[in-house]
Amino acid sequence: MSLFQIIQSQYVSAIAGGIGGVITAWLTQRVLNKRGTFTYFVQHWPLGVSSEHAIFGSVSISWNGNPVANLYLSTIELKNESMNDYEKVVVRAYTDNTRLLSEHTQIVDTPNILDWSDAFKQQLHVELGANPSDVQWGIYNSQREYSIPVMNRGQAVKLTYLNSATTTNLPAIWLAVTQKGVRLKFRVPQPHTLGVPQPLAALVGVVIGFAGIVALVWQVSDPWIIAIVALVYGFVAQVPGAYAIKLLRKIREVIGG
Repeated sequence: MSLFQIIQSQYVSAIAGGIGGVITAWLTQRVLNKRGTFTYFVQHWPLGVSSEHAIFGSVSISWNGNPVANLYLSTIELKNESMNDYEKVVVRAYTDNTRLLSEHTQIVDTPNILDWSDAFKQQLHVELGANPSDVQWGIYNSQREYSIPVMNRGQAVKLTYLNSATTTNLPAIWLAVTQKGVRLKFRVPQPHTLGVPQPLAALVGVVIGFAGIVALVWQVSDPWIIAIVALVYGFVAQVPGAYAIKLLRKIREVIGG
């Protein structure tokens, strides 16, 4: 029996198909059970600074009648970048050089806000008629803890704090997530193209453009045409790169259910 006949054998085909099915199932499970990744970035906007100047005079900043050295508005956006959905996610915001004052929370693209976790509520619980202790004020001014009922894939939450830095540096506010199988990564804010970070969109766009130019070289003999196409494409490379990434994300979502 020749090698070609062996390959055509129904038994070999059945075995090969079974092995292929097992490999496909294994790869699918690897994708579905991949460790989840949450990312977040922080942005700060100065609102005012108290100062004394011999020429420009005195500037005094206060919050609820209490003098403060400065005021900032800080926004943190946390996003579920994984292919999994999670329940009862606990998120803690904390700082070591900033006084957290008032806050606003939102589950992006919904009218819902976040509730403090039960443990955090218990820490700050004050009996009727009593006043918060110094310890409770210290906790309130340095951290928050929220419970997110459901964090679906692609879902984002936004935390906004009015705050006052206790040093001459910008406020420093971080997040920590308590959730099995999830790792949290900090990302520097980046400009986006069609919802995709520009550096990533540009990189993918360059790869697509290189493949397209290679194909064009085989079809077109005039180097000026190739040069003009390459030049024009270079100005818009981020756009096809962004669309390619969004398509890959859609395919990943379909695979992930």
